[in-house]
Amino acid sequence: MAAPVTPQISPSILASDFAHLAAELQAIETADWAHVDVMDNHFVPNLTLGLPVVEALARVTPVPLDCHLMIEDPDRWAPDYAEAGASSVTVHVEAVRDPVATARAIRAAGARAALAFKPGTPFAPYADLLPELDMVLVMTVEPGFGGQSFMDDQLAKVREVRQAVSRHGGQVWVQVDGGVAADTIARCAEAGADVFVAGSAVYGAHDVPAAIADLRRLATEAS
Repeated sequence: MAAPVTPQISPSILASDFAHLAAELQAIETADWAHVDVMDNHFVPNLTLGLPVVEALARVTPVPLDCHLMIEDPDRWAPDYAEAGASSVTVHVEAVRDPVATARAIRAAGARAALAFKPGTPFAPYADLLPELDMVLVMTVEPGFGGQSFMDDQLAKVREVRQAVSRHGGQVWVQVDGGVAADTIARCAEAGADVFVAGSAVYGAHDVPAAIADLRRLATEAS
């Protein structure tokens, strides 16, 4: 099934060297986004970075910031990340209390609004939220840590989301995050994803720009 937009690569800085974040962002200047995982050690069992670091990243990044909030109380915090300079802000359906109001607040603050789903969370009960969203993120690993193995069984959910988007008729992107690499990205694109988060597949490569180009080529050929 063809994806509706040119495949976009969003390298996850979770796999980068946190001691040199400005340089690590420059290294992915040929990508479409920089994926920023915000974890609070409550919603997921890991602690990464927060609002002050995102504000600093926004001042130096050569590509738009794609902030993925794996936090409790995203209703309170999500608009602040948009105001801090994120161009896309994703909240988890398992944590958000009022997804419609929060998505509208993110958009009002100038960012794209996205909703993420853990592997065990079904999409169908939330399909009617598509008019409020710019992107749906299907997690292809359990959120919290990078470097996990890709979960093939989540491709059915990717297809389900893509079909719902097609019925809806809006321009809603479908993002996958977790275990995305050269040997898995084609399957994701074939299922209907068009935005691909890749961590170690990019930052673990000897030639980062070449890795980004290769992932984009593989996704384009499969979409």
